[in-house]
Amino acid sequence: MRSFELRNAHFDRLVNTPDLKWLGQNTNHAKLHPAVIEAMERCIQDEEFHIYAPPAGLEELRAGILDDLGLQGLSTLVSDGAVASLYHVCHTFLQPGDEFITTDPTWNWPMAFARSVGATVKQIPIYGDEYGYRLAPERLAAAITPKTKMVYLVDPNNPLGTACTPEEIKAIVKIVRDAGAYLIHDCTYRHFAYHHTLAATLYPEKTITVYSFSKWLGLAGLRIGAVVAHGNVVEQLASSPPNNLGSSIFAQRAAAAGLRTKAEWFPAVLAQQRDNQRLIKDASEKIEGLRMPVYPSNGNFIVLETLGAGVSPEALVAEYQKHKIMIRQGAYHTPTFGDRFVKVSVSVPQEWVQEFVDLLPTLIERARGRNEAVKLF
Repeated sequence: MRSFELRNAHFDRLVNTPDLKWLGQNTNHAKLHPAVIEAMERCIQDEEFHIYAPPAGLEELRAGILDDLGLQGLSTLVSDGAVASLYHVCHTFLQPGDEFITTDPTWNWPMAFARSVGATVKQIPIYGDEYGYRLAPERLAAAITPKTKMVYLVDPNNPLGTACTPEEIKAIVKIVRDAGAYLIHDCTYRHFAYHHTLAATLYPEKTITVYSFSKWLGLAGLRIGAVVAHGNVVEQLASSPPNNLGSSIFAQRAAAAGLRTKAEWFPAVLAQQRDNQRLIKDASEKIEGLRMPVYPSNGNFIVLETLGAGVSPEALVAEYQKHKIMIRQGAYHTPTFGDRFVKVSVSVPQEWVQEFVDLLPTLIERARGRNEAVKLF
């Protein structure tokens, strides 16, 4: 069977596993604000799904995204999710021979999109105490070449949870501007950060901000996101989009309602996921060799290093699967550093996290005894 078939069958099994606890995809499983549910129900009752949405998105939603980011004066193009936005950006602005620079680890799919149009990909390692689990601007400067066309920055970083400081963003922006390159600022996890600085406030002309509703609002299955950029950049993107008939009006109604009610609903979600981080931190400190290198995380997830405990990440993932708990092995994010860690999502009900930590000592011991290779995606 072809690899994509195997991969799809794996995720199909997950989706069709009753009562699976999703602690591996960074999705938000908090109960939605009633207004979001009402917006979706109204869309179905009114049978709005018979019509196409505006090609760039509902005006209310476009304005709401700009208000949420505080980037008035820029333009918004609503998309079928943040990943679709990244695909669109890479296929619009990259050509064969261009250079695409990102970190290791990073979100993998934009690298595949860059390679698919003939660009070369360069990764700057940031995993480890020697790097502070973050991108030092001087290391980015050293990696830039005359062929650099695009720098891709996931901030906060997925899977590490580190976020750039204002000083780091200022330095990164200067480096990218001096190179005449585009800066993709993937802010998928921005809403969970303690502090976050938008590069677009300093480099509006060529910063492309990627926005997601999958994580903070929990609409992952509805596939709704956006690109925010200078009007000239959005004009180029809007001239040949992968979907010129508008993203799902059902998803857009839900997203718009989410923005309207965010101040009422999201603070409790944020507090809960930070409490969940603390639960895992406390539990991990009781197990010799287990380590949480980034705490607190600026994302809705944490990294647990298992290497010091003599445990394979894949083995630990497989042990949790027996209990219908999904966590993510490091190799999903990085082949270079993937043997060191697992990632656990925490924007989930606290009882899910409590079950995870209650099982942790036992499953660490069981995973330590597994020597066979475990095939995972």
